Amino acid sequence: MGKLFKNQKGMTLIEIMIVLVILGTIGTVLVTKVIGNLKKARFNEAKILISETGKALDQFYTDCGFYPTSEQGLNALVQNPTGRACPNWGPESYLKRVPKDPWNNPLAYTCSDGLHYVIKSFGADRQEGGEGFNADISSEDL
Repeated sequence: MGKLFKNQKGMTLIEIMIVLVILGTIGTVLVTKVIGNLKKARFNEAKILISETGKALDQFYTDCGFYPTSEQGLNALVQNPTGRACPNWGPESYLKRVPKDPWNNPLAYTCSDGLHYVIKSFGADRQEGGEGFNADISSEDL
């Protein structure tokens, strides 16, 4: 019986700990890379969303001769606006729903003169200003 236990080989506690440290290091590097790429992808997605919303606004302008006011907002692309109405609006909406940025916040829209608009996402921090991935993304910068 003693010979059976002497010939058995296995991993020592130190070997197991070394393997766990190596796996932890590899996992940390991979998670850091994936999170960095996810932030970059969301930032680029916000730029594309603002650009596509701008195209819908340009189509609205072509049909109506003005951009929706700040009060009408992007909702004017989903349903015929009240106030300064557009006789050529429809029959289908310009967008299926009012868009939200990749961080699930509504896009900020301003238009004071009916001729120029600004669409803005406040970025990952959801506040005006910021740097890097927290920076505002504006239609003026695209």
